[in-house]
Amino acid sequence: MFSGIGATGVLLILLIALLLFGPNKLPELGRAFGRTLREFKAGARDIMDDEDSKGSSRKEIAHEEAASKTTSLQNEPPRRLPD
Repeated sequence: MFSGIGATGVLLILLIALLLFGPNKLPELGRAFGRTLREFKAGARDIMDDEDSKGSSRKEIAHEEAASKTTSLQNEPPRRLPD
């Protein structure tokens, strides 16, 4: 998450947050941030699951269409080319 920020950067951010919000408000902000992050992850997971189910049904439909085209081509008499 903080790949570009070192340990001193994280400590500096925490110190600034402590100064801005005070020690009484920080736990509440942390819980709110955790809940928001959890909801975001759940929403992203739902979207990915929806895309996976749509993708598999699209593949099934494409496979059925290809199979029906193959079957219809097999039932057609061979065509002759003009001389």
